[in-house]
Amino acid sequence: MQGTVLAGTNNTFTVECDDDVTRFCTIKGKVLKSDKQFYNPLAPGDVVEVEPDPINEEKGQVISLLPRKNTFLRWNVKGRCPQLLASNLDYLILVTTPDEPPFRPRFIDRALAQAEHQGITPVVVCNKYDLAEAMQNDGRTEEFDQIDRRLTIWGQLGYRVLRLSAKTGEGMTEFAELLENHTSAFVGQSGVGKSSLINVMDSTCVLKTGSLSKKYGRGSHTTTKGTLIHLSLNESLMDGVQGRTANIIDTPGIRRFVLDDIEAPDLALYFREFEPFIGKCKFGLGCTHLTEPECAVRQAVDEGKITPERYDSWMRISNEIKSGSWED
Repeated sequence: MQGTVLAGTNNTFTVECDDDVTRFCTIKGKVLKSDKQFYNPLAPGDVVEVEPDPINEEKGQVISLLPRKNTFLRWNVKGRCPQLLASNLDYLILVTTPDEPPFRPRFIDRALAQAEHQGITPVVVCNKYDLAEAMQNDGRTEEFDQIDRRLTIWGQLGYRVLRLSAKTGEGMTEFAELLENHTSAFVGQSGVGKSSLINVMDSTCVLKTGSLSKKYGRGSHTTTKGTLIHLSLNESLMDGVQGRTANIIDTPGIRRFVLDDIEAPDLALYFREFEPFIGKCKFGLGCTHLTEPECAVRQAVDEGKITPERYDSWMRISNEIKSGSWED
């Protein structure tokens, strides 16, 4: 029979099978056939073939993996290989905050590039948007304006951007309507409130939420492994209608997102506003877009077709790829 992977660690996976039984499964032979070596062989959202245990109905073995529609992954520095975070997605929800923890636009730009590379539709969600007023009251208006400008830039590039708050409920109806009848993965740094968002959307789903480290302004890893959750969307967000659902893959908080399978010369292909100018420089595809004369990309920056913020982000991420040293 077939089943969907809900969660897993090491060689034990929780699989929701077609007969409505959720089984704890190991991989038969401990190795799945794959054309690529991953840090983890399966991810939440994977569809697999399962051989039930004839003695214990709650156990089984994964015997094969069905073709994936897509995968979202990152490079695992410690394991020195790509790490699967989620599979078969409709949306990749990139969660950030204006503060607590601090806004990290380059984290989002990296994840957007990886989503473009994997062919997944990303959505940028700025949670805790209620902190905007506090930032302005604290004399941080200019800092907040810069954050809001980055959100606006992503929106102008065609990415869907939602400004919302799990605390006040701002924007949550629009968010729930977007997720309905889809499978989406939540990705973000620790402390941005991924679990809080899920708790608001489904009042029957109570996920542990964590406090922030006072010293670093970072969240603790309250979600320790990726898990696919079936949400019964809160009727208060769905115009009083009951029975509406969504599938969410809640991933552990990521402090440092490292790109996988994207080389520095190719990075510009995954910055969607750069793509129209690639190959049109004087030195063609050999242009680094840094110092060469008659560079179409730099000319586009000068003409306002590429924002200085995104050009700077591309340059910094490109340097990170070259050096192998990644910022938080």
